[in-house]
Amino acid sequence: MPPDVALCPFHADKSRLPNEEGKTLVLTGASRGIGHATGKLFSEAGWRVITCSRQPFDGGRCPWGSGADNHVEVDLSDHRALPHAVAEIKARLDGGPLHALINNAGISPKAEDGSRLNSLTTSVGTWMNVFHVNLLAPILLAQGLFEELKAACGSIVNVTSIVGSRVHPFAGTAYATSKAALACLTREMAHDYALHGIRVNAIAPGEIRTDILSPETEARLAPFIPLHRVGTPEEVAKVIFFLCSDAASYVTGAEVPINGGQHV
Repeated sequence: MPPDVALCPFHADKSRLPNEEGKTLVLTGASRGIGHATGKLFSEAGWRVITCSRQPFDGGRCPWGSGADNHVEVDLSDHRALPHAVAEIKARLDGGPLHALINNAGISPKAEDGSRLNSLTTSVGTWMNVFHVNLLAPILLAQGLFEELKAACGSIVNVTSIVGSRVHPFAGTAYATSKAALACLTREMAHDYALHGIRVNAIAPGEIRTDILSPETEARLAPFIPLHRVGTPEEVAKVIFFLCSDAASYVTGAEVPINGGQHV
């Protein structure tokens, strides 16, 4: 067994496994939807939540402890801003370990009239912005925080999507292909990071009740879902929490579908 793996408590003395309190999480896209539900769940479980977004911290929407002090403003569409963001996160950690990195932030641009951008109508600039946020940012954050994740035998969760494996009536081509690429990246990272005791998984949500899903759209989609309803952000957050917990210590390289059976 490689030395780095043997030193990781997940692979060695199981009696030394820590509980969930006192752990630290870095979360992108925390202000709404799945990200907001995830930050709330982890905070309630005793985790320290460090958030990243291009907006200032909103204490009204994100009521977890010391939120403003644990927030890093960064435009994830600008890869040149990522090194500074990583430095800010390291400063917040102050030499401590990082137990989880959740790459949840994602953008899915629409045409001016709100219609889907397909492979014929997506501009070069849109392709670049989408891939910078949805794919490159997760790569650079994981690379930049590698030592901190290694110190904790931490976990990375990438948020992909059901649209990464099928054409969707609403999600654009750039968004869909970026999520497919992120699923592939998850497998590659799981292979590369395993030697260092870091687990890397993904979740692939289907139709989830968020601000962008109107009641009319929800009603139209529900009959085509085996469970006959859309999911909630809280249901997704619980799966993310499992993947970052000690209960999933032997799970890596997985992409977990959370779609009420749409994939069957």
